[in-house]
Amino acid sequence: MSDTDSFIEEVSEEVRRDRLYGYMRKYGWIAVLAILALVGGAAYNEYSKAQARAKAQTAGDAILAALEADEPDARVAALEAVRGQDITQGAKAVVSLMQAAEQGAADYAAGSQAALEKIAVDGSLPEIYRQIASFKAASQSDGSLSVEDRRIRLEALSAPGTSLRLLATEQLALIDIETADTEAALEKLQGIVVDAEVTAGLRQRATQLIIALGAEPEVLSGQN
Repeated sequence: MSDTDSFIEEVSEEVRRDRLYGYMRKYGWIAVLAILALVGGAAYNEYSKAQARAKAQTAGDAILAALEADEPDARVAALEAVRGQDITQGAKAVVSLMQAAEQGAADYAAGSQAALEKIAVDGSLPEIYRQIASFKAASQSDGSLSVEDRRIRLEALSAPGTSLRLLATEQLALIDIETADTEAALEKLQGIVVDAEVTAGLRQRATQLIIALGAEPEVLSGQN
């Protein structure tokens, strides 16, 4: 390379450097703001996560403390105090379900049923909590719901794709047994036993019921 070419290259490099510095002076503040926004966003995200963890831990500690009361009525009152705290909607739903369980333990079926009904119709709660509450309400044979009302609710919960499908089907089979419809109960129980999504515990319960009703589970007959 000649001296002239080298000189031209050096000048071009200097021009490019000056132009880059000019851009940095003119638009550098945008990059600085972007960096600050990223750092600030990450810091706020971590702060929010820490706050959520702290709130969840506080709620958990309060729930455990409430459950340490000796009598069901005292536990119900303590859980009600927890519901009044600054906790998430999901946590409130869990506390309400616990209250219903404690009311059932205290032989206060009407109070338990009312608590479950309140959760089941609360549109602000996640769907899974509402389904659990509806399931528990429909599963209480000593509640205020008639057999037909219980059956209607459980049939809705046993629809394909629902989270409580098989558990609701089990309860429907129990209603069939309660109303002396053994054939319908066996059909539902056999369906549970051969279902690909059934848990080991639920399959065992269904199998025991089928045997108690004088029939043979399809899974067992298929293995022979």
